[in-house]
Amino acid sequence: MKSKLLLVRDVVTLNERNDIFHDYAVEINDGRIERIAPSKDVNIRNFKGDVLDFSNCTLIPGFVQTHIHLCQTLFRGLADDLELLDWLQKRIFVYESKHTKNSLRASVRLGLHDLLTGGTTSILDMGTLHHQEVIFEELISSGIRAFAGNCMMDQNDLYPAFCEPAEWNINSTYSWAKEFHNSNNGKVKFGFAPRFVLSCSENLLKETKEMMKDFPLSMFHTHSSENKSEVETVRKMTGKENVEYFESIGILDKHTVLAHCIHLNDNEIITLKKNDVRVSHCPSSNLKLGSGIANIPRYISEGISVSLGADGAPCNNGLSAFNEMRLSALIQKSIHGPTAMDALTVLRLATIEGAKALHIQDEVGSVEVGKMADLVLLNLEKADQPIQSNINGATFIDSSIYSSIVYSASKENVKLVLIDGEIVVKDGRCFKYDEEGIIADGKVELSGILKT
Repeated sequence: MKSKLLLVRDVVTLNERNDIFHDYAVEINDGRIERIAPSKDVNIRNFKGDVLDFSNCTLIPGFVQTHIHLCQTLFRGLADDLELLDWLQKRIFVYESKHTKNSLRASVRLGLHDLLTGGTTSILDMGTLHHQEVIFEELISSGIRAFAGNCMMDQNDLYPAFCEPAEWNINSTYSWAKEFHNSNNGKVKFGFAPRFVLSCSENLLKETKEMMKDFPLSMFHTHSSENKSEVETVRKMTGKENVEYFESIGILDKHTVLAHCIHLNDNEIITLKKNDVRVSHCPSSNLKLGSGIANIPRYISEGISVSLGADGAPCNNGLSAFNEMRLSALIQKSIHGPTAMDALTVLRLATIEGAKALHIQDEVGSVEVGKMADLVLLNLEKADQPIQSNINGATFIDSSIYSSIVYSASKENVKLVLIDGEIVVKDGRCFKYDEEGIIADGKVELSGILKT
């Protein structure tokens, strides 16, 4: 891979000091950031590699989303205006149970195209029950950085036809983990994914956690406390709240990511902190399903790891990190006041905090020398953005940049996306997938599912 030199107007590092550099150059070699320096100090003429002049653009780290369902992208728009348990029972479990390898591939490709063109370069994905190898094949082909695993279900009162015996789940999961954990030169790792308490026996949850010992650096990924009806049902089943139950069976630690965590009591919040559990906040999904609003400001103040995820396309209906950032800020301000969830805090949740949640912060999540070049260039010089002026000094400029990214920007502002220093998106075009082709395939495969 040829070396690259990016000339940019601003570098939003998201490092520990939250440095922002102006009129800088970023040198990339062998997929890593080798140098970050003022453009005036770089000998551009003698640079042996590609010089990419984006001197009117802003460079940020690629987004890290910690809760995604690529298997559901095909069903976008087909499960609207339902609360969670009805959404699962009447739509999602029905559709997921009909997935073939071809329909699953079509769904994953549509989802990855959406994620990549929106600047997301790392994900934690929860697959579906069958054909998990298809998801891994597409993750590897796309080049995205990912944790992923099949959705494990050995009981399902909502849709009994959509589950498999515990032994089948355990054996299949182990086989897929053995084949795909640390694949694609370590970019793809396994994320063990029992769906939630209602679809998993205690034995399955415990066996899954035990399995992880054979796969260092893997993650445990499940849903928790998303919906009041779900919480009530878990209480009837176990005599405990979700997080209390998880702790009682020994599956909470720093390698556990719990999606949602909306309806928690004080003891559960203490338990999250004590066990260093990671919370994936999905504001769009939580609002659309009418599930509620998680007390994210409190979690952050307690020192609990919080990151962002778009969830699945049918409960969102998009996979945009920009949308999740904007909503995660706005919904809290109506409760906690206008200073809650400022733009910098939210941008960190979408980048470096996501990387920390997955224990890959030494590789990605900020723009720093030595890290992988998973980067996004944004054109913020548009009429729908704050006017960038240096008349009031650098502090004002920096604040305006954060505001632009979190409150005003969208995937339309994405100029370039790089993973490992390779350009995967330019001017809205994804080089990994033909947009017209994956849409055409999606239409064919969706028709097949809806007819059965």
